[in-house]
Amino acid sequence: MYYAREPGKINHLRYDTLAQMLTLGNIRAGNKMIVMETCAGLVLGAVMERMGGYGSIIQMYPGGGPVRAATSCFGFPKPFFDNLHEFPLSKVDSLLSGTFSTETLPSEPEENTLVEEESNGLTDEKQISLQETEEESTTETAMEINQTEEQDTMDMNTEDGEFKENKEKESKDNVREKQRKQWERRRKLIETAALLTEKNADGLIVASKFHPTPLLLSLLEFVAPSRPFVVYCQYKEPLLDCYTKLRERGGVINLKLSETWLRNYQVLPDRSHPKLTMSGGGGYLLSGITVVLDEGKSDSSHLEALKMEEPSSKRCKVQDLHC
Repeated sequence: MYYAREPGKINHLRYDTLAQMLTLGNIRAGNKMIVMETCAGLVLGAVMERMGGYGSIIQMYPGGGPVRAATSCFGFPKPFFDNLHEFPLSKVDSLLSGTFSTETLPSEPEENTLVEEESNGLTDEKQISLQETEEESTTETAMEINQTEEQDTMDMNTEDGEFKENKEKESKDNVREKQRKQWERRRKLIETAALLTEKNADGLIVASKFHPTPLLLSLLEFVAPSRPFVVYCQYKEPLLDCYTKLRERGGVINLKLSETWLRNYQVLPDRSHPKLTMSGGGGYLLSGITVVLDEGKSDSSHLEALKMEEPSSKRCKVQDLHC
């Protein structure tokens, strides 16, 4: 439905390309997956459906919060979301450098604010009580003048007092609820950071509108060796740049840049033929497998190894030219 009506919201991700992503990423029950996508939660929902509520998923999101408009359309039961975690992309660099903190998040509830709220409530109650005593004295004097007016003023005063008290209670409840949500958000963020620092994820799925190279190079640090990763992009050029950077960096094998081709057929008696209108493209996929990165290998030894791999005839010609 998204691809037919609003493909821009899912970065023009075609359904056969999504199926290829799930296959190449080895999505299965019990995995610990990292998903970074800006496809309105479509890729996240597909991963959750394939895992069937078993395992854990860490969703990386840009901005203030994750977008899960398409995920809610899957109709998952509540237990599916128990193992769904979220982590902001802005905190990835600090997590990798070891300087991660939750100070930039909304502050946790402090005792001072609660004390000030309660003291303000007490002073308001005192003011209300003083007002009520003054009004009672005025009503007593008014009894001598007119009994009906006295009754009306007493009713109005009691209604005003009850309205103020209810308003104060509602404001206190709202403050406590907001502080509780802040505490819960901070706790979940710390739990997700602990999961990422284990660096034993079973796979990585990237499908975003951002350039894939910085995203992939930073998120691969959290993936265990011998695990698959898949990167989707609507265009080929960003993935070519990512392919080159990965080859220079090392730590990955079986790199493949592919494009799926889809063509619909009309199947009818004596009238079976390909349809005249077909999709022009469903995006490109860059897939590979992580391995342990040998950081001790120097560039000089790498160049020497490349020279040794040259054919003997080519080495002879180069030596002749130098002579």
